[in-house]
Amino acid sequence: VISVAQTETTLEAKLEALQCHFTWDLKPTGYTLLRLRDNLEDIGTEEGNSWLGHTYNLEGYIHYQLGSIDKARSLFSRAAEAFRQIRNTVSDEGPWLVVNYGNKAWLHFHQGEQAESQACLSKVEELMKEYPSPSQDEIHPEIYAEKAWTLMKFGADKKLLAADYFQRAIRMQPDMVEWQTSHVLALINPFNHSNLRDDILEKMKIAKEHDPENLYLAALYLEARAKKGEQIEGEARELAIRVLRKPVSSYSGIEPLLRLYRVYLSNNEAIDLAEEALERHPDERYLKRRAAICYEKRIFSDSDGPLENSMIDRAISLHKEVISLYPDSSLKRKIYLASIYVRSNHSQEADQIYEELLQSDLDPGGAQMLYNYYAKHLHFIHKRMHESIKYHMKAAAIPQQSFLRENSISILRRIRDRNRNRMCGEIEEFLANLQL
Repeated sequence: VISVAQTETTLEAKLEALQCHFTWDLKPTGYTLLRLRDNLEDIGTEEGNSWLGHTYNLEGYIHYQLGSIDKARSLFSRAAEAFRQIRNTVSDEGPWLVVNYGNKAWLHFHQGEQAESQACLSKVEELMKEYPSPSQDEIHPEIYAEKAWTLMKFGADKKLLAADYFQRAIRMQPDMVEWQTSHVLALINPFNHSNLRDDILEKMKIAKEHDPENLYLAALYLEARAKKGEQIEGEARELAIRVLRKPVSSYSGIEPLLRLYRVYLSNNEAIDLAEEALERHPDERYLKRRAAICYEKRIFSDSDGPLENSMIDRAISLHKEVISLYPDSSLKRKIYLASIYVRSNHSQEADQIYEELLQSDLDPGGAQMLYNYYAKHLHFIHKRMHESIKYHMKAAAIPQQSFLRENSISILRRIRDRNRNRMCGEIEEFLANLQL
């Protein structure tokens, strides 16, 4: 007689072989989970969003990881429904449901619901038989596309793999416009156009012609052309009119457009555009976050003339509001609010923010960011050099590659090379032992 334990082991082995969020080695933790949850909610659920099913699938997985089992169940059901509506096929089913049933199978398994898990597993097997992959040694293009889209949400280091998966999906199924667009988005780093090769610029141009309604891509393409020295002011203002008409979503194009305005027009014009968007949608937290960033950039920019008190007041009130609307994922906004307080000669409030943050439970990336900024705060505001060095060391000691880690390491090297500080020996030893 086969024991319950044996049945469970066999079932688990089969589940391990599935293609879904539970087997893709995503492993988000702590702050990353909360930030992802908030980012996914900001995508919006407007009609015509071809990634809606994928969004609900990933959201369900994130909520499962956060311990909200019922919410995860409900999101997996909404994902299946969204796929049926978006794909709009004669059959209610298709290969795009493989990942969804895989997720449900795992959820049931973890909840001890073996029969339900087995039923979902059988459904996956049925779908794969009915809709085999066009290429024998590769998974179905629909699964590649969903895996690629998901990986893009997990940071820049996953983007190359995402681009590769999109390419494989497109090779097998070239008619999916949104895959072509997302493939191009995976190839570019919006914060670093300096290494934007001409062939990628050409790919952006072609993708934009094929997907003219994708204003997010249109804004990134304008930004890339501006970086190459083209005059884009007129086109940027025309694009703004189109973006403002769209439903609010992190896919609407407002984020790259505001960045484009800040860098290539002016911070003041970016603020005007953000305020106009807020006038149209006064309750949208996503727009408040974007507006807060515009004010923060204006405050720390010296190129737009003198600052008025009303500008600082608006920046502070927006930051406070955004922090209350994103209570679990506002680390960066809290740090910038501290910097704004310092700029407006309220460094006591800044100290208080840092004290609270230093007591909080952060994941490695968050802690690294906090230590780097706090080190600079101690140095520039309080002239407490030795404490500042200690915090740069704490930031550098976290083995997560980032711009801020590099920044702390280069500051420590500069101090060591000047050789005017009694901690130079300690810094030398620390840097020698650091795992780079």
